[in-house]
Amino acid sequence: MKANQEIRDLIFTNRLRNWEVAQEVGITDSRFSVWLRTPLNDERKERVLKAIKTLSEKR
Repeated sequence: MKANQEIRDLIFTNRLRNWEVAQEVGITDSRFSVWLRTPLNDERKERVLKAIKTLSEKR
């Protein structure tokens, strides 16, 4: 299983793109890809989950 599989699955099931989540978090899409390679710390994970929630509510 890849690192941050839960986050990856949430992005997929909400039909979002990584770049959209990155933009909402306030980072570049390449930086977001780097974040997803290793387990996220609590602060980053919270930021990403909040961004996913915000974007999914807008749809």
